[in-house]
Amino acid sequence: MNKRYISVVRWRFYMNQYLAILICMCAAHLGQAQPEQRPHILWITIEDTSPHFIGCYGNEQARTPNMDRLMKEGVRFTNAFSTNTVCSPSRTTLITGVRTSEAGTGHHRSKYPVPDFMHGFPYYLQGAGYYTSNNFKTDYNVAGDKSYVEDAWNESSQEAGWWNRKPGQPFFAVFNYMDSHQSRTMTSSYEKYTKDVLNELPADQQINDTDFPMPPFMRDSPEMRKQFARVYNSLKLTDNKIGDLLRHLEDDGLMDSTIIFLFSDHGEGIPKGKTNGMNLGYRVPFSIWFPPMYEHLSPWGTGVVTDELISFEDLAPTVIALASGIVPAYMKGRKLVGEQRTEPVSFLELSSDRSDNGIDLVRSITDGKYVYSRNYMPFMPQLRYINYMEISEIKQQMRGDLTAGKLNKLQRELFEPRPAEFLFDTHEDPWELHNLADDPRYQDQLIKMRTTLEQAILKSKDVMFLPEYELAEISKSGTAYEYRLDASRYPIDMIYDAAKFSGMRGQDILAKQVELLSHENKIVRYWAVLGLRSQEQHLLHAFRPQLMECMQDEYPPVKVTAAAIAYDVFADGTAADILIEAASSTNPYLALMAFNYLLYIADPQPFVESVQMISTMPDLNESVVWACEDFLTRIKNMN
Repeated sequence: MNKRYISVVRWRFYMNQYLAILICMCAAHLGQAQPEQRPHILWITIEDTSPHFIGCYGNEQARTPNMDRLMKEGVRFTNAFSTNTVCSPSRTTLITGVRTSEAGTGHHRSKYPVPDFMHGFPYYLQGAGYYTSNNFKTDYNVAGDKSYVEDAWNESSQEAGWWNRKPGQPFFAVFNYMDSHQSRTMTSSYEKYTKDVLNELPADQQINDTDFPMPPFMRDSPEMRKQFARVYNSLKLTDNKIGDLLRHLEDDGLMDSTIIFLFSDHGEGIPKGKTNGMNLGYRVPFSIWFPPMYEHLSPWGTGVVTDELISFEDLAPTVIALASGIVPAYMKGRKLVGEQRTEPVSFLELSSDRSDNGIDLVRSITDGKYVYSRNYMPFMPQLRYINYMEISEIKQQMRGDLTAGKLNKLQRELFEPRPAEFLFDTHEDPWELHNLADDPRYQDQLIKMRTTLEQAILKSKDVMFLPEYELAEISKSGTAYEYRLDASRYPIDMIYDAAKFSGMRGQDILAKQVELLSHENKIVRYWAVLGLRSQEQHLLHAFRPQLMECMQDEYPPVKVTAAAIAYDVFADGTAADILIEAASSTNPYLALMAFNYLLYIADPQPFVESVQMISTMPDLNESVVWACEDFLTRIKNMN
């Protein structure tokens, strides 16, 4: 072997070594640069808004140019739904990626624990190298909320934003605007609304009382128009602030590398909308805006409208996937965009539970056109007693118009007991005025959606079919999410066999419910007696002995529910004593249950003195305080 050959071999060896090192250095450099190649993600959330009041959804009176621009240039969704109808449960699903019917967090501001493994989803973005910021609302409705927030966000404050990240670091930033919240559009005094909203708008941007049509479920009067104009002006102020944020993003040179989500946390914060398990409470305006750099990630294209069904359950896995993070197995929602996109669905399951002092349980299913809602406590009306609404001028005006006989049939129905089932064609009837559940022409559609909903409830093991009294007990030592997975402790099939009759009326149903009053399972007994609460009273007289026996039940929710029926139907004195004892209970969930029966009995007068006394008790739970106020206001309005 000659020296020249050896030299060539050595030269090739060293060159190969050099090239290998160079490749590794380039790969390392590319690895460091990878975060810059991933999109920045901006969430803009607004409060309490339905698509009915956004310009690009067809409202010609709305003045929302900044939102309209994002929605027209990006992808506008016509079938986007919050999983709940009030803010804190909606935010539980947003932050965890888990429906509240599985997590046990459907009741507004109940703050029950979730499993330790169920992090707020920005935690997984941090693991993928993202800077996460929240400006600034949390209200996640989980126990230990302070530590939960700290775990999810690099920063959560009124000063938080993308500007505090490291150089070159991708960001996920949330900005939440409160200006369209129900407090502005309805609950706060008109004087406060004037200060916080109207005076913040230039005169030429203000929407006058006569500049819009009134929804037909509201009386068209000057007093109502004055109140309803608040919706339009609050959204205008919100839109202005969104415009300011977009200019900030553009000034920082980030518009061309940021994907922008824009949506509301649930439906419009007006009577019949927020807190009500119907389309107007669930459906939200929603869009995703893609810069040219990331248009390839959109399966729909850009500058388009899609009727694809999406819900809040989908957002956490979608954003984690966008950030190239690992989506945890407990998140069951879809990934909407990018290479990991999962197939569209045909139906969405939605839910509505307690809001403040107003208990309820509604389960809904939608295919985008039809919305089917099952009311399991239909003895309460659409506009049930919720103090946060009752103190508003618009709700007081509506109740005054009802008393004065000024409301038409459709408007009066808001204050009457609900049917067990609602079925609405939201394309033909966007205000949900005509219930199709009893229309023979829609029976196939009704049966299809009823069956699909029941299957979904059983598959998800919906834990909210436990009374809150029970959920609170479970949460002292565990989580409702895990409890529901144990069939021996939570036999959902057996429980739902009783619950599915609740609200249905007639002799055959009543006979089945009475038979279940002696069932060995306490939750089955609870649903049996709760179902009797919605039966026609004259049919219950034959079953007085069974109801009297139920008033001796060892399970307090059964005992109190039976007492509510026995007092309302038979004016039974022992039943009245049981109700007063429960309303005075130190257990807030038993007290709240009793109050929600007292609020809807025909003759509440005998309970006035007791409720006045209860309202002065020290350390009273906030929801019980509100229930006392609603009860005493009802008495005042009756006199």
